[in-house]
Amino acid sequence: MGRVFGELHVHPSKKAFGIKGDPEIFKVRAEADTVKVNGGRWHMDVSCDENPPTGSILRLLELPPHGGDTVFCDMNRAFETLSAPIQRMLVELDACHDGLRDLRWYGLTPDPGQTYPSWVHPVVTAHPVSGLPVLFVNEGFTEEIIDMSYDESRSVLGMLFDHVARNPGLQCRATWEPGTVVMWDNRAVQHFAVHDYAPHKRLGERVSVVGQEPPVAWGRD
Repeated sequence: MGRVFGELHVHPSKKAFGIKGDPEIFKVRAEADTVKVNGGRWHMDVSCDENPPTGSILRLLELPPHGGDTVFCDMNRAFETLSAPIQRMLVELDACHDGLRDLRWYGLTPDPGQTYPSWVHPVVTAHPVSGLPVLFVNEGFTEEIIDMSYDESRSVLGMLFDHVARNPGLQCRATWEPGTVVMWDNRAVQHFAVHDYAPHKRLGERVSVVGQEPPVAWGRD
């Protein structure tokens, strides 16, 4: 199904760690003792790539008896619900998206010689189809805002991360049932996997479609 929409993406962890199995299928797994689940904080899939995936498709093979929803946030509305002064500041900024940030959260470190992508993208991007502004920073991968001090960057990003996480009016939930398949536009939404089912297991498979171009800034002269 994924190939209907384009070439399938190979997750950088498959390349960096030599994970076996189909390179185009990313396993989403939580065991009874898992503390930090795949997708356990707000993110866009692999936004640290030069051309982040355009979309992803997920199905669950093993569901917990309760919980395990996936929450999505509309990043156009996330931008449009910010105040005008904040919007004017953000459209001029760029941010570094670093895959090592994601790995650190899981307690992983590449071996010497292994690489993981890192790329600079505009903080506000233009959706390639609609042209609408999209707030393009996420807690999973966005490490810092370029040309800001550490404290400035941390404060601005913290405010934006909270704006995404604490506004249910920007969000919707996918509640999984046997046979459910969910596809999302990775250029327009963030998502978050709710881990409210421990000690039960949850297993899924995801494919992502290769991005065709880097994100383009919105609102700059």
